[in-house]
Amino acid sequence: MAEPLDSYSQIVSTVAAELLPKVASVRTNQGSGSAVVISASDFSPAKDYTHGSPSFLLTNAHVVGSSRAGTVAFADGSSGDFTVVGRDPLSDLAVIRVQTATPEPATLGDSDELVVGQLVVAVGNPLGLAGSVTAGVVSGLGRSLPARSGSAVRLIEDVIQTDAALNPGNSGGALADSRAQVVGINTAVAGVGVGLAVPVNSTTRSIIAALIRDGRVRRAFLGLVTSPAPLPEPLRRRTGQAGALRVMEVVPGSPAHQAGLRAGDLVLSAGRSPVGDAQSLQRLMFSDAIGRPLPITVYRNGALVDVIAEPVELTGSGV
Repeated sequence: MAEPLDSYSQIVSTVAAELLPKVASVRTNQGSGSAVVISASDFSPAKDYTHGSPSFLLTNAHVVGSSRAGTVAFADGSSGDFTVVGRDPLSDLAVIRVQTATPEPATLGDSDELVVGQLVVAVGNPLGLAGSVTAGVVSGLGRSLPARSGSAVRLIEDVIQTDAALNPGNSGGALADSRAQVVGINTAVAGVGVGLAVPVNSTTRSIIAALIRDGRVRRAFLGLVTSPAPLPEPLRRRTGQAGALRVMEVVPGSPAHQAGLRAGDLVLSAGRSPVGDAQSLQRLMFSDAIGRPLPITVYRNGALVDVIAEPVELTGSGV
């Protein structure tokens, strides 16, 4: 009679049993990787995606590359062709669609609830080894990963660092918590014992919804290069905020430049909402902000300064 599993093994094996059927191997003419079955109705509730409708999977943009189609294979031996619904290199996310039946979708969690040291499980298809599971902990949070589309460069913020073993082919696979909720999409190996995953949070959900709905993500361009910074104690008491964004650079001719923002400014709020980290500003920079006045409050030379910027659409020639 087999000995009962210890609690750690029970958690990992339970997560593996839940997610292995829902993570597919992906092949295109440019390479291979992994993808996670998602529910499109979570992002487009006005549409009916039931009864024979196509199934959607989430993966990395770099997994599909410039390919328009490919094949997926599941742990139960089923397979099928897919087409690319949309890709967003600036978040390294892509959505693909298959017409054949797929397993039930995975449950998406919220990476904002993660803490360093928390158990996570990676599920994917590394090195052609389908259905592989590794486990580790959240090694770090709030990391940044540069992403590029043409000449446009953006930092993917709040990237999850884990020591769960990742290898080529894990990209696009699931990083899950102990409840088998997908909190990240594995995207890169930064070194031995250092894996990175795109977070699943409110910003990610907006990107996925846009890819399903429009096939692309329209972003607003403000023209600021910023870095998180703590607020001086008097300003902290005055505003109730612990941190803000220090303006490191203002792109010449950009909406931020035209609004009068300067290097050295501390951005306290944008759109009348507090700004404490890069994600709080980036989550505003989607299609709704394009061409609309955006009130911004900064701290400059001991005084609060209010300006109005009007973001434009980020194009391939943006920065």
